[in-house]
Amino acid sequence: MALFKKMRALFKDNGCNECYADMDVEKKQLFMFPAMVDHYTRHEEAEYYLNNLIPVSKKADIPTGVYACGAIKYTCPKCGHKMVKLSIFLPVRDQEKYEDAIFFNNGEVDDLFK
Repeated sequence: MALFKKMRALFKDNGCNECYADMDVEKKQLFMFPAMVDHYTRHEEAEYYLNNLIPVSKKADIPTGVYACGAIKYTCPKCGHKMVKLSIFLPVRDQEKYEDAIFFNNGEVDDLFK
């Protein structure tokens, strides 16, 4: 049973890396990502996101051809572990063209939510 929980946690966005329980959404925030169409480059450094993401209220605030970033902060109700998922996408005609997802498990980007 423990192996099943671990496998499920690895394939779910909200699976806790510590105890494999389902994590709860603590906060969400939408950002404008500083890249134009076809110029997305993956960055692993938390500092890049802290310095470059611009908070916005809604997708309509993001200019045409500019990427967006949806940030979700998760908290595990069982062990208290926290994680942030950054989803990079391009808003296109009321749809989201998904580009990438980056996970931070050690509080590196928690300041995005302040």
